[in-house]
Amino acid sequence: MVIRAAVLTLSDKGARGEREDESGGIAVGILQDAGIKVVSYEVIPDEKEILKDRLLGLCENVDLIITNGGTGLSPRDITPEVTLEVIDKEVPGIAEAIRAEGLKKTNRAMLSRAVAGVRGETLIVNLPGSPKAVKEGLEVIIDVLPHAIEKIKGSEEECAR
Repeated sequence: MVIRAAVLTLSDKGARGEREDESGGIAVGILQDAGIKVVSYEVIPDEKEILKDRLLGLCENVDLIITNGGTGLSPRDITPEVTLEVIDKEVPGIAEAIRAEGLKKTNRAMLSRAVAGVRGETLIVNLPGSPKAVKEGLEVIIDVLPHAIEKIKGSEEECAR
């Protein structure tokens, strides 16, 4: 099964062209190296309606959406709230695993409010915005993504190893 993915970077400065988006590029590279086909990549501002519109639209066309940015404590960080609005069910273990691994490297990982969940047949995963956090977060979950997506799409394969 070919997994089709989208990467959305949330960055006001990036959307205005004032900052190069390293994080999105890292996410695209890691996904492609894992055999996941990235069919959409975009940098958007931290705006609720824009993010909500993109998530809803992408869920019609992809199996996986990776967001990066907007998961912290700043007033414009809205990614988790918008994600929670659009998902049908949360998958808390994904975000918990990413934070747990991040805490081994920095105590600031506990400040991430990232979430993960499913809308229809699409898995949405929030990652923090820094290039290092994107790399480390994807490394934690990359191996489980194919199985998660198969289950979302109705596979009856057993989860036990």
